[in-house]
Amino acid sequence: MKSATQKFNTLPTHVAVVPDGNGRWAERRGLPRMMGHRAGILNMLKMISYINEYPIPYVTFYGFSTENWTRPETEVSGLFGLVENFVAEHLEEIHEKNIKIRHIGRLQGLPEVLQSAINKSVALTENNTGMKLSICWNYGGRAEIISAAKQLIASGIKPENLDEKTFASYLYTTGMPDVDLLIRTGDETRLSNFLIWQTAYSEYYFTKVLWPDFGKKDIDLALTAYSRRNRRFGGV
Repeated sequence: MKSATQKFNTLPTHVAVVPDGNGRWAERRGLPRMMGHRAGILNMLKMISYINEYPIPYVTFYGFSTENWTRPETEVSGLFGLVENFVAEHLEEIHEKNIKIRHIGRLQGLPEVLQSAINKSVALTENNTGMKLSICWNYGGRAEIISAAKQLIASGIKPENLDEKTFASYLYTTGMPDVDLLIRTGDETRLSNFLIWQTAYSEYYFTKVLWPDFGKKDIDLALTAYSRRNRRFGGV
């Protein structure tokens, strides 16, 4: 039997995931939407463990966008509670896998308890040397670019000295490679303001599978599709 690393000719360095369809998964089963979000968070833990079997150094999940604040207050607060519980119950397990957690987005505006949980996750895993797992909470691609532009202006960088490398160093993802493969579940085919700069030359993989049902075979299908693509980056 082939090992995880032998299944594909090429593996991405950075995989980004939009885990969509949690609410619809619950509604189709006659369950409250929050049950779908809970199933989605638990599935994220399973997928982190599985992807960690491959030599994929960077994985980024879209957790909560700047636009998600428009959802009903009960759903928003419920999502925050699920994340707090997830950290309390599973942080040590992730830490033991040598995974390093990074938060991408704005901590400001999030409940203090959630900020504390995020900071605890980052601090505990800071020196880990395995997979770099980034979670985007209170994140928006346009907000990130505006934030970078403001910092550039404040730093006094002259226009003639500005290039893509310098601009990227002011993004939330500074020090990380661009996204090679972006996976979106839930039968949606858009970015939804996610890593706009970092996905300029990403390979996209869209699937109808709702996130709580997304399993090992589905991530393998995505990686197989990626390994078969010819990435030219604008060349021939």
